[in-house]
Formats: sequence, structure tokens, C-alpha cells
Amino acid sequence: RLQRRDGHRSHFGSSHSSSSHLGSRAEDSPSACTAALEPSAFTMGAYKYLEELWRKKQSDVMRFLARLRNWEFRQLPAIHRCSRPSRPDKARRVGYKAKQGYIVYRVRVKRGDRKKRVAKGIVYGKPCHQGINKWKSVRSLRALAEERIGRKCGGLRVLNSYWVAQDAIHKWFEVILIDPFHKVIRDDPRINWICAPGKKHRELRGLTAAGRKSRGLLNKGRRATKLRPSYRAAYKRHQLMRLRRYR
Repeated sequence: RLQRRDGHRSHFGSSHSSSSHLGSRAEDSPSACTAALEPSAFTMGAYKYLEELWRKKQSDVMRFLARLRNWEFRQLPAIHRCSRPSRPDKARRVGYKAKQGYIVYRVRVKRGDRKKRVAKGIVYGKPCHQGINKWKSVRSLRALAEERIGRKCGGLRVLNSYWVAQDAIHKWFEVILIDPFHKVIRDDPRINWICAPGKKHRELRGLTAAGRKSRGLLNKGRRATKLRPSYRAAYKRHQLMRLRRYR
């Protein structure tokens, strides 16, 4: 580079060579190097990478991981405690924190329609009500998993849940539970709302995210005029005859 600069000095003049020399020194300065090493605006964090992996469930890596996890989950009981979340990115998005007082349980639910519970498989009544096997449940399987773990661990509060795996017969969900009497939970202003007496068994009253979705409360506007506060309350309100004294 020095020979080329000296050779072209007669063509461009000494001022041009000196300016190019200064420019090369500016490019090699420490400030320029640090600016080049700074992360760009498109750099993703670790949890974002995990999220993108789970978006591609048909990839070779995720299909192999699903096979291994399904085999492992089939060997375990229907309800068992996890040492850590299987999907840490999803768990954090729905409220999980890696601190004392947070507990994760994995629940197995059978896929398909619900079955009517009748003695001896006999439904006494009209033929239109004889069906047993293909009853469509109003609530989702995720809400059903929350209910089962809520009954199993009555002293804990259900915070949220998410899907983990499934095969031809079962679905697995991980449910995040909170210990309302743990000192760390009661001292944390972000989560101690769940320690109130009115937050017991949120999963049995349709107050979790899965329950609210089954109740249709995620809809807004004209599509939700008959859903609030609940569709039963809206039905009673519309069917009630009000005979006011002055009308």
C-alpha cells in the first residue's frame, strides 16, 4: 500500500496521499473497531432463538426431540412435578420465574371427545340423547389439565399453563402453580395478588387464560355482546321480563 501511494503521489498530489493516510488511520482507530463489534438491531436473545425453534415443529431437530420427549412422558405418571420447565421461553412468557414459590407440574390428558358418564352405558330417555362417546367439550383440554392439577394440589394457586407435547392418544401440558404462603411470593408486589382469598381455584371458575378463552372472553365488540359477564348471565338478562310500576 505504501509503494502504491508513493507511486501515485505525482498523479494525485501530496495532499491526496496525506488525506488517504489519515483516513486509513481513522479506520484503524479503537472507536471504529468497537462500533463494528457492537450488536446490530436484529440480534436475538436466547429465549427468542428458543421461540423460533418451537415455531418450526416439523424440522428434523424438533421432530427428533418430540419423539424422545413423548417416549419419556409416556413412562411417567399422568400428573408429576417437573424439576424445570420443558419450554423455558414459553414458561416465562406466561408468568414463570425461576425463584422460590413457583412450581411446575406436567399433566397428561387424553385426546379426543369427552365421554358421558352413565351407569352401564345406558342413557334412559329419548333417542336423541342416547349418545355417549362423541360429546364435544365446551372447555379445552388445557383447561381440563389445569382443573385436574388444581384438584390434586388444592393448597397451590394455578397461574397459567402451556402445551408441551402430544401423540396419537395424549396431550401433555405444563401448569405453573404458586405457593400463596411462601414468604418470597407474599413479599413480591408483582405476584402477591394471587395470595388473596378470592383467588382460590381460579381454574375451577374459568379465570385462567385457558378458562377465559373457553368462555369466549377474548372476543371484543359486537361479537361479545352476549358473552359478558357470562353467556348464562346474558341469557337470563335478555329473558327476564321487567314490569316496572311506571312504564
